[in-house]
Amino acid sequence: MAEASTAPKDELMAELRAVIANAEDLLERAADEVGTNSVGLRERLRQRMSDAKDSLYTLQSAATDKARAAGRATDDYVHENPWQSVAIGAGIGLLLGMLIARR
Repeated sequence: MAEASTAPKDELMAELRAVIANAEDLLERAADEVGTNSVGLRERLRQRMSDAKDSLYTLQSAATDKARAAGRATDDYVHENPWQSVAIGAGIGLLLGMLIARR
């Protein structure tokens, strides 16, 4: 489960790094060029940023779907094993209480 949750995060970070690299490249070119060429560079930058936003929305949607699936699985487990769930909750509460009391 932990590997599944880190995959979208890794994809997101890779996408952000690529966007930043592309933006820096285009900005360097735009600083060197003046006139009609800079309009084309700005348009390409806008397009790449738009593509990056679309990718981020896709990753966000995938992460939301996975979180909902995990929530459903947890809900099913609690309904199938209510007393085990109560015991687990009590144990976690006890541990948290002990940690808070140590402060």
